Amino acid sequence: MQRRTFLTGTLLGAAVAAVPLDALLSTRASAAVTAPVTSLDALQNAIDRAVPGDRIVLADGTYTVPSGRAVSVSGKHGTSSAPITIVSESRGGAVLQGERSFVLSNSSHITLSGFAFRQSTTLEIPASCPGVRLTRNDFRFADISGLDWVVVRGDDAKIDRNRFHDKTTEGIFVVVDGPGSTAMAQRLHIFRNHFSGHSFAGANGGEPIRLGVSSRALSSAHAVVEYNLFERCDGDPETISVKSSDNTVRHNTIRDSRGGIVLRHGNHTTTEGNYLIGGTEGVRVYGNDHLVVNNYLSGLSGRALVIGSGTTRDHHPGETTEERRGNDACDRAVIVHNTLIGNAGTLSGETRDYEPRDVVVADNLLVAAAGSLVAMGKTTGFTWQSNILWGAASNGNIPSGGYRRIDPLLRQESDGISRLTAGSPAIGAATLVSASVADDIDGHQRGTARDIGADEYTTLPPVRRPLTAADVGPNAA
Repeated sequence: MQRRTFLTGTLLGAAVAAVPLDALLSTRASAAVTAPVTSLDALQNAIDRAVPGDRIVLADGTYTVPSGRAVSVSGKHGTSSAPITIVSESRGGAVLQGERSFVLSNSSHITLSGFAFRQSTTLEIPASCPGVRLTRNDFRFADISGLDWVVVRGDDAKIDRNRFHDKTTEGIFVVVDGPGSTAMAQRLHIFRNHFSGHSFAGANGGEPIRLGVSSRALSSAHAVVEYNLFERCDGDPETISVKSSDNTVRHNTIRDSRGGIVLRHGNHTTTEGNYLIGGTEGVRVYGNDHLVVNNYLSGLSGRALVIGSGTTRDHHPGETTEERRGNDACDRAVIVHNTLIGNAGTLSGETRDYEPRDVVVADNLLVAAAGSLVAMGKTTGFTWQSNILWGAASNGNIPSGGYRRIDPLLRQESDGISRLTAGSPAIGAATLVSASVADDIDGHQRGTARDIGADEYTTLPPVRRPLTAADVGPNAA
């Protein structure tokens, strides 16, 4: 498929000029490299004529979409190998103002890249639009209370290398729903984004990412949220709020934020290899059959890891709206190879009517200078195995056979992370055989003799570290 680059009619005879290409967008050689379109009318005309493989470039500048209008992408279909790509001339160079920008309907495999979105209504990926990608954009919508910025209902969407920033009112950066009232959008991939500066002070409704909602809790989404950086995300106690089933949340960094990772509704989600540093909330777990592995939680002023109790035992089809909104007790979770250091509340439970059951807590490293390392409420059928406890904090109510109190010989390294040193009693001491954990939080192979905690001792440099602004956002690799 040969790609075409669209331009305004007045520029058809102009000299050929190079157009910057997005390095990570799929490109093929065009017949000619030409100047970009320079007006919203020309952009709309180019979209209306687009075919698979076309690449439409909007010149840098500020464009105000008139009230009641939008840039319509309707009935346009690219393919997975030849999407229709609509791109700013340079990253952040084309600024879209007004009530709405792009409105998608009955389209597929559309890529929107490099824009600075400054609109005042939600940008939606409808259920009728699979395969839509938002990449390398800068999102800072009007600071309107209750405005959710991006809502995803279509399958196979990608949201990558964007920046979402500066909101002071109620509203969510990215909401993931689906068609109807109970289904979830399938196979969403959210990666390499930078979320920052959400300062809404209310108790609820300011999440950076909400993956589902209570009515959709039992629907599988198969979403992957990975390698995102969250900084100063204070709009809600939940930075990543999971309210659906069968998802993966991995290798994210949450720093200096009120919110944590909360498996609020749903089952079968993996929370792996995340850094939560210097904020308030850590990881809270409700629902059934989750895996919480290789996470590093440090310097949190609230509760680091909560194994939740419930107002109900299990969510189920046919329950009332109020029952579905309640907490589902955590059952059969496996919590293994996590490191919790210097948090105000280390590992704790709750006191709702339905206690968590049959949870495995094994091969974790718990260190604190004050309070109790373990403060569980009522539990049933828990397995406590091969955890290491250390510091001036008391043991709390962990069963005596479920831990050793011994100095793990940690060293804080240049990236602020405390890792094992040679001779640590954690080396080779992990005993849980039911969980397959191939590597550690740094990306090093664990092998057969696994170490306790998130870090596997090695003299090799980490493959993965806590993310910085240079690793994410519009200019990330």
